[in-house]
Amino acid sequence: MRGERLRRFGAILLAVTMLAATACTNDESELDVAPITLQVSEQPEIAALVPPRIAQSGVLRVGTNPPYQPNEFKDRDGRIVGFDIDIMKAISQVLGLRPEFFESDFDKIIPSIQAGTYDAGISSFTDTAEREKQVDFVTYYRAGVQWVQRTGDEIDPDNACGKRVGVQSTTVEDTEEIPAKSAACVAAGKPPIDKQKFDAQDQAVTALLLGKIDAFSADSPVSAYAVTKTAKIGEDLELVGPMYDAAPYGIPLPKGSALGPAVQQAMQYLIDNGYYRTIAEHWGVEAGMIETAQINGASP
Repeated sequence: MRGERLRRFGAILLAVTMLAATACTNDESELDVAPITLQVSEQPEIAALVPPRIAQSGVLRVGTNPPYQPNEFKDRDGRIVGFDIDIMKAISQVLGLRPEFFESDFDKIIPSIQAGTYDAGISSFTDTAEREKQVDFVTYYRAGVQWVQRTGDEIDPDNACGKRVGVQSTTVEDTEEIPAKSAACVAAGKPPIDKQKFDAQDQAVTALLLGKIDAFSADSPVSAYAVTKTAKIGEDLELVGPMYDAAPYGIPLPKGSALGPAVQQAMQYLIDNGYYRTIAEHWGVEAGMIETAQINGASP
């Protein structure tokens, strides 16, 4: 038993060392999927919907918050890549624009759109009724909340009272899911969930490998990718419990802007002509594909 524990600890140290190197350099190595290159023709009727200021500049300024693999993260050259990034590149091609991606704190992206610093954002935003009060959203994916634990542990997401659960700061898991579950614990006379907040999702993965938390909660494609990625370096994490609260991802845009219909029609063009499926299958996230892009698709 003692020898097994020592080998286990050594494997964890190796895994954490490799993950830490990836986190520090944001290296897109053999552990990550490389970005896809698509050529999508501009569609003049859709491009004509773009507000004149953006159309004349030829540039779409997009805020995003890596690392959140596989949706947005950096490759070995520091370029921001991922499923979300490839989606926005394809949308921009339909609109005849060149996207410029700006790294930002997650919670600053929507205020920056409101202030006019960015034209749009793409960073695994759940389209919620509360967020729709601040910006418009164009839906492009459907994800749920999925927990991850160390293989063999017995964490119950519906009864995690007193457990240490990691989340990325300002995500739905941080602001809604874990607080609600923790409040239910307290109401039942049990200890609250010990929510551990991290600035980046890879920090939560590392904390779980080190045993500093008992589980983490993240969006379903992100959790699935973390399990697959850590398995490649010999460490075992597993999805636990059902997928909760499936909801649309949305691209945030200025409230009431004509850019909303332009992006919605561009996204629908990608769906109808197979480009969307190509991108989703490339990143292994086809389980959450949608058939219709909507403006403000949150449930009431």
